[in-house]
Amino acid sequence: MKKVFFLALFCVTASLAKAEQVVVQTRHNTLVLNVEKGAQPKYVYYGAKLSALDLQHLQTPRADGRMEIYPAHGLNTPAEAALAMRHADGNLSTALIAESVEQNGDLTTINLKDPVYPITVKLKYKAYEEVDMIEAWTEITNGEKQPVTLTTFASAMMPIRRGDVWLSHFYGSWANEARLVEEPLTPGQKVIVNKDGTRNSHTDHGEVMFSLNGKGQENTGDVIGAAICYSGNYRLKVVTDDTDYHYFFAGINEDNSEYHLKKGETFKTPALALTFSQEGLSGVSRNFHKWGRTYKLMHGNKERKILLNSWEGVYFDINQKGMDQMMADIASMGGELFVMDDGWFGDKYPRKVDNSSLGDWVVDKNKLPEGIEGLLRDAKKNGVKFGIWIEPEMANTTSELYEKHPDWIVKAPNREPVLGRGGTQVVLDLSNPKVQDFVFSIVDNLMSKYPEIDYIKWDANMAIMNHGSQYLTMGNQSHLYIEYHRGFEKVCQRIRDKYPDVTIQACASGGGRANWGVLPWFDEFWVSDNTDALQRIYMQWGTSYFFPAIAMASHISATPNHTVFRTTSMKYRIDVAMSGRLGMEIQPKNMTDEEKALCRQAIKEYKQIRPIVQFGNIYRLVSPYDRKGLASMMYVTDQKDKAVWYWWKTESFQNEHLPRVKMAGLDANRMYKVHELNRIDLKPLDCEGKSYSGAYLMNHGLDVPYRNEVDWGKKTDWASRVLLLEAE
Repeated sequence: MKKVFFLALFCVTASLAKAEQVVVQTRHNTLVLNVEKGAQPKYVYYGAKLSALDLQHLQTPRADGRMEIYPAHGLNTPAEAALAMRHADGNLSTALIAESVEQNGDLTTINLKDPVYPITVKLKYKAYEEVDMIEAWTEITNGEKQPVTLTTFASAMMPIRRGDVWLSHFYGSWANEARLVEEPLTPGQKVIVNKDGTRNSHTDHGEVMFSLNGKGQENTGDVIGAAICYSGNYRLKVVTDDTDYHYFFAGINEDNSEYHLKKGETFKTPALALTFSQEGLSGVSRNFHKWGRTYKLMHGNKERKILLNSWEGVYFDINQKGMDQMMADIASMGGELFVMDDGWFGDKYPRKVDNSSLGDWVVDKNKLPEGIEGLLRDAKKNGVKFGIWIEPEMANTTSELYEKHPDWIVKAPNREPVLGRGGTQVVLDLSNPKVQDFVFSIVDNLMSKYPEIDYIKWDANMAIMNHGSQYLTMGNQSHLYIEYHRGFEKVCQRIRDKYPDVTIQACASGGGRANWGVLPWFDEFWVSDNTDALQRIYMQWGTSYFFPAIAMASHISATPNHTVFRTTSMKYRIDVAMSGRLGMEIQPKNMTDEEKALCRQAIKEYKQIRPIVQFGNIYRLVSPYDRKGLASMMYVTDQKDKAVWYWWKTESFQNEHLPRVKMAGLDANRMYKVHELNRIDLKPLDCEGKSYSGAYLMNHGLDVPYRNEVDWGKKTDWASRVLLLEAE
């Protein structure tokens, strides 16, 4: 874990003689809790930072609401609970009262206990002062003589005062990930769950924003952001009843996952990351991006390479000559890395399509007679780094691995396995330590034999379709989902302990692993298998709410697009891809010389703006979801000396009328010189090379032509602009 900066915390005595005000503060946020020995701790305040005088006179929330920090089930059963258990004697009730408070630097711990049963709960709050983030989680310990059964175990609960509160969340599917939904919170329950088992961000995302002043605005208004930092099944729930509050619960999805907590065992829930901003939705995003790059994301302070991935170029048709050609092509365009995707492995069962060979991680010598050694040699010859695709958590029933270890797969007892992709795919049971060792060995064997490998694309193309483990006891079958991800984390940590420098992408049927539970071990994620530029605008817009550009792999692909078969202009595809971690997903030998030249120029210019995009502060300006015919956003450096502004048309009509876009995040008193990137127009924009004050750009904005003005035979219905702003 990365070093935590100094945190200002108010002192709290270790033992509680009377009610104490517990304050957790960051640079711009304050969380206030009221803790009294023998009573249930309560929320008092979460929002903008309070002064010492404000804290002294802080109003206690009115009685028409339940302010308990961590309500337990059984003694107020009409209310929603954060914790529920069946004690060893069968009692379903639990009470939690405060014992003491501990503060150790950036960490605050509130110790709770049940006054009747030897059950203790530690509520943990870790503050990240400079990035305005607080992580909250819970540690539950069983002191009873026999196991207790946890049936509900949220990470945290937060009451949110009713008013005009809107919820921003994300839905989707394969090739249509991270679609934004904005809706008011109304009476009843809003529940967002994941039950995939292996991946957790296709159908829904484990991140939400609460806009407290009505429908969320991008750069104004009070907003709370929350993200569950977990790689497995989660449940986010907002309960709105007859009181003055919405009650937000977040944690592991307990469906079919009751947990039998042994005597002396501690169950630790995943962290819920929380932030508050008075600068709207984008303000919350900026906090999450800074926190993620600084403390969570692997190599979050290191620029990402520009790569070519082989998948859409050749699919399974891997061969030595073809890989060499693709390496030479990306090198000629200024790229830095080549990644060989699926189809390179298998001996007894060569990987020719998607129905065999997973688990048999040996080179197919018919395709690659010189092996990985030959590929690394060619990469060095071409002046690029080399990366490789693996899917280590999976197997096919048509594989040598499955023939040797059918007991290693996830499978319901006394049932035939439910099969996935290709009609043969199965999931390996990571609750089993032997399977953990095997999955680790896949990476270990590659990296120890070929330390020049620079990049690993780690895929996961199947959900857990069978609820059952051949390793866990019959009495603990409900532990499968939890133990799978404990095993996954152990493997990832072992890999990073031994190979801290390799870049690893989290690909999971596209964007199935865009979550802060995975990214401490991964450098980035594949946003979607859908590389269509127009649909990527929508998906990357939603993804940007919680994840920085440096983590979002965004590639230039061929047209017609391989998923939606849309044909967009090369410039449009480039301009969209340049808003994330730029790469290519195309067969260069099928490109025209003009297209190659345009990509060569784009890669050169992306290298110029890479620090701004990958480390800058995001300001979303015009949302594609508002259906105004365009989308626009920008990145600005911390010093406000440079910015990159993106403008993409999302529709094209004759006699259309688009809004002028006002910029944000600039220094009002500085002058900024404008330069268009990826220019294809016959003549420069009228603002090219001119300088404008930050105030003018933020209050007025720049007019740009609705179409790219090119030769008649090159006109398309797609138009986009990327402008670099540099302070003088």
